[in-house]
Amino acid sequence: MNDFNTAPAAVHRLELVGRERLVVSGVEDVDRFDETGIVMSTAAGTLVVTGEDLHIGKLSLDGGELHVDGRIDSVTYEDEGQSRGGFFSRLFG
Repeated sequence: MNDFNTAPAAVHRLELVGRERLVVSGVEDVDRFDETGIVMSTAAGTLVVTGEDLHIGKLSLDGGELHVDGRIDSVTYEDEGQSRGGFFSRLFG
């Protein structure tokens, strides 16, 4: 039996084009951003993007989509059990 009262799970997808453009779907919130790092909550957990000259070209929380331009060095998921202080302190010191 189908339950039509529950919302479908948000689809989470990453599309990296070279190292210059990243499109992320399933974004629930952007916790922090500057030109060297972006931290966001997604349907699959906390996602951390690091690089240089990062810019958010498009952000639609209603649609759950985020576009990032710049030089992307890493895309990392943070484990749920990991303390926010240690990694984020090193990233954004």
